[in-house]
Amino acid sequence: MPCIIEADGLTRRFGNLVAVDHVDFTVEQGEIFGFLGPNGAGKTTTVRMLTGIIEPSDGTAVVQGYDVALEPVRARRDCGVVPEEANVYLDLTVWQNLMLMAELHGLPRRRCQRDGERLLDILGLADRRAQKARKLSKGLRQRLMLCTALVSSPSLLFLDEPTSGLDVASARLIRDIVRQLNREGLTVFLTTHNMAEAEQMCSRVDIINEGKIVAVDTTDELRNLIKSRQLLEVAFADEHEPVGQALAGLDGVTDCIPDGGAYMLQTQEPGEVAVRVCRLAETKGWAIEAIRTRKPTLEEAFLHLTGGKGGAQRGDSQRMRGQGGGHGDRH
Repeated sequence: MPCIIEADGLTRRFGNLVAVDHVDFTVEQGEIFGFLGPNGAGKTTTVRMLTGIIEPSDGTAVVQGYDVALEPVRARRDCGVVPEEANVYLDLTVWQNLMLMAELHGLPRRRCQRDGERLLDILGLADRRAQKARKLSKGLRQRLMLCTALVSSPSLLFLDEPTSGLDVASARLIRDIVRQLNREGLTVFLTTHNMAEAEQMCSRVDIINEGKIVAVDTTDELRNLIKSRQLLEVAFADEHEPVGQALAGLDGVTDCIPDGGAYMLQTQEPGEVAVRVCRLAETKGWAIEAIRTRKPTLEEAFLHLTGGKGGAQRGDSQRMRGQGGGHGDRH
């Protein structure tokens, strides 16, 4: 698939502070690309450079074939942007906000009204069209921001922490709508620090930690990267005092973690270890109540890659950068 975003050495300095430090990545047409990292990692600064709000101090950003610094209007022409903080016009009604954005894009009036009605209905705002934006909750303002970003039918949508601080219903609605639009061909650049959200929505993610890109890959490949942390969960019908010690001593078990009435065994070979657990239980006369393997979550991959506290595992970081990563951002 063609690249719709290309960042090459993208850097932003504020005085002596390097906010984004030589970021390299590409986003393919039709994917949901996750820009994943903790608060203050530079995600928003990167989006502002990609959308032409601020200029890079160094490097280039090409969006839809146009250098953002050299041709910002063309680069932004088919883009929609939903910032983290909904900056709607508070003294305008929901409908007036939507129509104003449509007019700024130079859209035909009939199309504006048709698409506006459809978007308000999809995002649950139809019955609030005459309500002023200042009276909306944060979740409803974020829905309105998504409406204004979509009214021009963009081919590329930037979402900066779109569900941060929202109620469950609003967050789920926004995720569902974005996924549906992506299935219809919309490319999405999603910044988030929510691991579960990235795992649900993104085809690929770029993980940033302490100013450097730790990894760029599919969520499945990132989980596979930490095979040493695959888990085998086992529970016994009756508790036996030496169970934990015996399980920890099995070949292939790197750690044994008590978890309520069960034990979580970290291993690179969960299938083989499961067989050894069954043999051990049979020898000891222990009745197994439940046994199952579990793949690591994206959050566990993130914690592993960042050392749990933000320090990247050197070998993993170097290997993943060699598969398409670069340097990340700092603030």
